[in-house]
Amino acid sequence: MSFPRRSARTLRFSLGLPRNFVVAADGGRLAFLRAPSGTDRRTMLWVADLAGGFSERVIADPRTLTADDETLSDPERARRERAREGAAGIVSFATDRAATRAAFALSGRLYVAELTGAPNVRELSVAGPVFDPRLDPTGRQIAYVADGLLRVVDVFTGTDRAVPGQDVAPRVTWGLAEFIAAEEMGRSRGYWWSPDSSALVATRVDTSAVSRWHIADPAHPGRTPHEIAYPAAGTTNAEVALYVLPLHGGTPVAAHWDTEAFEYLCAVHWSRFGPPLLSVQSRDQLRVQTLTMDPITGATGVLHTDTDPVWVELVDGVPAWSPDGELVRVGDADGRRRLFVGDRMASGELQVRAVVGTTIGRGSRTEVLFTASADDPTEVRVYRTEATRPVELSPGTGVHSATASGSTIVLTSAVPTRPGRRSTVLRDGVALGVIADHAEDPGLRPEPRMLLAGPGEVRTALLLPTGHLPGTALPVLMDPYGGPHAQRVLATASAYLESQWWADQGFAVVIADGRGTPGRGSAWERAVHLDLAAPVLADQVDALHAAAAACPDLDLSRVGIRGWSFGGYLAALAVLRRPDVFHAGIAGAPVTDWALYDTHYTERYLGTPAGQPDAYARTSLLTDAEKLERPLLLVHGLADDNVVAAHTLQLSAALLAAGRPHQVLPLSGVTHMTPQEVVAENLLLFQLDFLRNALGVASG
Repeated sequence: MSFPRRSARTLRFSLGLPRNFVVAADGGRLAFLRAPSGTDRRTMLWVADLAGGFSERVIADPRTLTADDETLSDPERARRERAREGAAGIVSFATDRAATRAAFALSGRLYVAELTGAPNVRELSVAGPVFDPRLDPTGRQIAYVADGLLRVVDVFTGTDRAVPGQDVAPRVTWGLAEFIAAEEMGRSRGYWWSPDSSALVATRVDTSAVSRWHIADPAHPGRTPHEIAYPAAGTTNAEVALYVLPLHGGTPVAAHWDTEAFEYLCAVHWSRFGPPLLSVQSRDQLRVQTLTMDPITGATGVLHTDTDPVWVELVDGVPAWSPDGELVRVGDADGRRRLFVGDRMASGELQVRAVVGTTIGRGSRTEVLFTASADDPTEVRVYRTEATRPVELSPGTGVHSATASGSTIVLTSAVPTRPGRRSTVLRDGVALGVIADHAEDPGLRPEPRMLLAGPGEVRTALLLPTGHLPGTALPVLMDPYGGPHAQRVLATASAYLESQWWADQGFAVVIADGRGTPGRGSAWERAVHLDLAAPVLADQVDALHAAAAACPDLDLSRVGIRGWSFGGYLAALAVLRRPDVFHAGIAGAPVTDWALYDTHYTERYLGTPAGQPDAYARTSLLTDAEKLERPLLLVHGLADDNVVAAHTLQLSAALLAAGRPHQVLPLSGVTHMTPQEVVAENLLLFQLDFLRNALGVASG
């Protein structure tokens, strides 16, 4: 079987990897998700028992609970798209505080599973379709969303009822994350249990004033177009309010903050270690406030304010209370992203990526667990705070993350020497075992050459065909993402599997993370402010020249570039503005006019179209259409609700009006992801054929 087919079938060799770990407070077990094999998309719920040994067992198998074909509600379909979730079966679950019980949804039906004792999975008869079920801390009630309203069911009696205090109105939902929160802010949920299980704090989202866009499927003209509330740059966002909803009498309490000054609700945290915490951000993203909320009155108080003349970056995992009752936050200081616990700066000189949990350090002191990079942004390591300096927990080079409770930690590591991830369970620093990995071996062992390009020392990876003999000229394929919030150049083998396949087709593949990409501090990220085009394109050119200097076999008269999403924008930008360097481009799902992209992302970098018209003009591809003189392939999923197909269609229309030949490949029924096996495989092969023809490369 070909690599493209195997990669598509295995979701890029991610199926079968354990994920979504939850560690019990007593350290006796951990729950997680894993597919039964590297080719089965139906993910199961598992438990690893840690008391008295180390063993794994299946808790819930979707193949025995529902029919083979899943039925997804619109909110669930949207959630998976926002999370880039391509698997099926049990793709999310929630437990009680002690992790003795789990709740999950399958095809809109609600299930509860016991995580201790004999396997016991029950379906609860409730209103549906069920979305985002979550157990209360005691494990006795499950909250969920159905038809835009929050409901609660008693696990033991089966009593199911709507949460009191919610109003019903057109285009109003309760307990759901709005598009912008889920797509751009990392907030995928819209409600949270109180620590004593007596109430919920929930979002009320009103999208009445948000522009309506319609996603049609031209291949099926009889189907009704899908309507979405999409706030394009400069237009009205959803109105988001937050309420405490008592479950047993009492009046709903609205959280009071200045929503005109701070339009975005970025994060909510409510634990037994303190009152609710809110993170709110101004529309211009120059200010973020951390608020504490009184759940009785709804009054809020400012605990901390972050300001920045360009923008304040949001960081996963904060704000939060530590188990010691200290505020955990992340903020910029001296050009680095720093972790603060109470009044203490606790991350040293590291560049903090995310806060991932807490653990018990020496002297039974609670320490914060976080991920960070040191001097090399291609590596992400796990650290624990201590009184004087952070202590690294990860085992050397790679990209690592962790989940913890008490003294038990699940350390997940992706390294350069082998594909996949290894998940090791530690207690008090001692390894208890490794969670089994069911993923398929891709059969490739990429060995990228890591380079520093240009005056900015752009992190660059160069991959050559397996067994390449020096002296043989190679056409070049630039394979970037190249934009904010994502890295391609990482110290892991899995990051380069597809790129190595491209190299083995006879290309020298160059991947570069230029200005705007994460991991190198605020100045590097903010270098794209008001210009998402010139800096990122210049860095790709620098990377190409650095790769050619390191390997004279690169044939700079035959250079192609391909990318998806921001990478697609960059690929089209490259052939339009630097045809002297780039000789063919493949632009997948490209943003072509930033005024058509969403508020929170676009306005962070470019401001609003009305306030910064020049920034939008200099970053638009539409005005460059007449410059095209190189082969360009535009690819777009017609069901994409993130970068809508209008981007590609408008660029194609501009190119046609300018008399510039190009190709367009529309993908019927495909969203911003391409999880469909046949589509993903043949899309790779189609791109290969295009580049070979465009660059004059003989097929191997």
